[in-house]
Amino acid sequence: MLPTLVLLFSFLCAGQAFHPTTMTTTTTTPHRSVLPTLSATRRDVLASSVATAVISFWPSFSWAVDYKEVAKDIEDLVRADPDKGPTLVRLAWHSSGTYDKKSNTGGSGQGTIRFAEELAHGGNAGLKDTAVQWLEPIHAKYDGLISYADLYTLAGVAAIHAMGGPVIPWSSGRVDALDASAVTPDGRLPNADSGPKGSDPADAAHVRAIFNRMGFNDQEIVALSGAHALGRCHTTASGYDGPWTPTPTTFNNAYFTILKNLNWVAKDWDGPYQYVNAPGGNLMMLPSDLVLLQDKKFKKYVDIYAGDAEKFNKDFTKAFQTLEELGTSGLTPTAWV
Repeated sequence: MLPTLVLLFSFLCAGQAFHPTTMTTTTTTPHRSVLPTLSATRRDVLASSVATAVISFWPSFSWAVDYKEVAKDIEDLVRADPDKGPTLVRLAWHSSGTYDKKSNTGGSGQGTIRFAEELAHGGNAGLKDTAVQWLEPIHAKYDGLISYADLYTLAGVAAIHAMGGPVIPWSSGRVDALDASAVTPDGRLPNADSGPKGSDPADAAHVRAIFNRMGFNDQEIVALSGAHALGRCHTTASGYDGPWTPTPTTFNNAYFTILKNLNWVAKDWDGPYQYVNAPGGNLMMLPSDLVLLQDKKFKKYVDIYAGDAEKFNKDFTKAFQTLEELGTSGLTPTAWV
């Protein structure tokens, strides 16, 4: 209703400059009225009535969105189907991970991952028909008063919380791009394997290139990699298959303990090169995961997080908040839980 009132009010006030704080008008350059059939007096009375209605509705509009309610809707979605949680985290991650600090392009600020052009990027396979669609009813529920950019990033922190993770500070105020011209080129997200097949120094160089471009250091790279405690790979999306941990819908430091303590061998199959635990074969790691053990600078943080879940939660919280705020400006710290 409010958008209709605002539109009507803008028509009624054509030819006037309206000051909502004082409820007065000042005459501007004369031009033809958009409602010529109304007398000036009747138009002023109607404008005043509509203005009163606009202001009475304003507390529930725009900045007054109840983000706690939005987050609750997201958490309810995850609790109803825990398997949706990791995918919502992936959506938030990928909507933010396109940032390039040199050109100051990409990042979560404009919600561009909703456009077909960005969803078609290789790293976003499967998101169009899952996380993006799941959030549409929530976006519609709030009549578009929350931007997609805010919704997607809020979904990330809310899903992590719903899966037993920490409360990650979140800020609102992202403004959606109007069209796909703001979509960044494909190739800004990390690949699972670079260079020769399997984990090798080329993978370490690739991971650093991707994350350093966003402004992250080795410690933050490893902390963010801990999100692989959640979810699994699907052959229909990435081509890889299997979960990283036996608790893929619970946020914890299991990714590091499992990565460090199990024996990993190449999987014997026709799919892309990946690793499975032996014996067992029920868990998997990507080449870009194994390189965290092989690279000494990365491994020291794997060891820290494997032995200290509290330290991991603290460092992940800080790094994920930073990730979600890449490419943004003028955000407002917002209570969501």
